[in-house]
Formats: sequence, C-alpha cells, structure tokens
Amino acid sequence: MGKEGKQPSFLAALIMGVGQAVAVLPGLSRSGTTISMGILSGVSRAEAAKFSFLMVLPPIIGANLLDIVDGDLAASAVSGNALLAGFLAAFISGVLACRAMIALVQRRGLRGFALYCLVVGIIALGYALFF
Repeated sequence: MGKEGKQPSFLAALIMGVGQAVAVLPGLSRSGTTISMGILSGVSRAEAAKFSFLMVLPPIIGANLLDIVDGDLAASAVSGNALLAGFLAAFISGVLACRAMIALVQRRGLRGFALYCLVVGIIALGYALFF
C-alpha cells in the first residue's frame, strides 16, 4: 500500500477520509485520527502525516468559498490588505507547522503527540468539570 514516498492507495485514502469525518466529534484530534487511520491502513508514518495535512485543505477552502457566496466576507470591516497579510501569515506558519509535525512523526512516531493530546484532554476535562 503506502511505502515511503508513494501516495496512499484509494482504500487507505478512503479510510483516512472516514477518520476525518469521525474527528468532528468533540475531543478527537483530526490530524491524530487521520494519521492513525493511515498507519492502520498500511501507509508509512511520514506519508500518512503528509496526506493528513493535505486533507484539511478541501474543508478549509470549501468553508471560505461558502463565506464568500453567502456574503459573509463582504460585510467585514477589515481591509483587503489586512486580510491578505493575515492569510499570508497563516499560510506560512501553517506550512512551517506541518513540516515540523511531519518531521516529528518521521523521527519519533505518534507517542509524543498522543501523550500531548491526553494531557491537554485531562486538563480541559478538569477545567470543564470544576470551573
């Protein structure tokens, strides 16, 4: 299926897509779910991470197109230059974050990410229950 440097198979991509759909449930990490589904489907960690980060583009682009069609962006008091600067800053930081995450997954696997999610989840649950 997914050897190093090759794209995930159709079935692996489908399984990762189902993982992305399930990850809309509160408390599930979208990237963690899709990467895990890819690995379980036989895709290498690095390729699963790359594909997972590419998978987020269609929903983001679709949501923005819906905002444009609905006129939500036209009502914004923010100038076009500020929106462009924000887009560029978000794009650059997003690319850097994706590269860092892919490099981390290649070197260390997902245990650190899973531990991070567990700790943040416990803190969030504790905060929700007691504050």
